[in-house]
Amino acid sequence: MSKTAAAVLAFLGFILFSLPMSAQFSALLPNGNVYAGYSYGQLTDVINKQSYSKGFEGSLEVLPFSRLPHVGLVLDGSGYYRSGVTQYIGGVGPRLSGVYGKWRPFVDVMGGIRHVNSYGFVSNTVAIDFGGGADYKLFFKNFSWRLQGDYIYSHSFAARQNDERVSTGLVWRF
Repeated sequence: MSKTAAAVLAFLGFILFSLPMSAQFSALLPNGNVYAGYSYGQLTDVINKQSYSKGFEGSLEVLPFSRLPHVGLVLDGSGYYRSGVTQYIGGVGPRLSGVYGKWRPFVDVMGGIRHVNSYGFVSNTVAIDFGGGADYKLFFKNFSWRLQGDYIYSHSFAARQNDERVSTGLVWRF
C-alpha cells in the first residue's frame, strides 16, 4: 500500500469514527451567532470634519456560560469608505440580551481600536462603543434579521470624536 493510499484511508477512518462522538463534544462548545451586514455612519474625520460613510459591519458573539444564557462576549469589526477616507473600527466586550417571542433585544459595550486614513494622514486611537439593537427570528432555521445602532467615542489629534452608526443585516445562530 502506498503512502498516499494509507493517508487517505487513515483520514476516512478518522472522519467515520469521529461522527458518533461529535454529540458528546457538542456540550463543550459554546453557542453564539455570526452577523454580517450593511452599515451607515456619521463618522468624524478630524482632518475633514464630519462625513457620512457607507460600509460594512460584522460580529461574532459567543455565549460561553450555559448558566448565564443572556450574557455573551462579542467581537465586532466595521469598515467605512468615502473618497479619500477609510475608517476601520474593531472592538470586543460583553453583550446582554433577552428573548421575547421572535425578538432578541440586546445592549453591548465594547472597547477597541479605530484606524483612520484620511488623505494620507493616519490615526490609530482607542475607541469606546456603546450600542444596542434587536434580532428578529426569520422563518429559516437559525437565521435572524438584525437592526442595530451604536455610539462610538474616540479622541484623535487633540479632538473628540462623537460618532453614530446604524447597521442592518443577517444573523446566523449556531
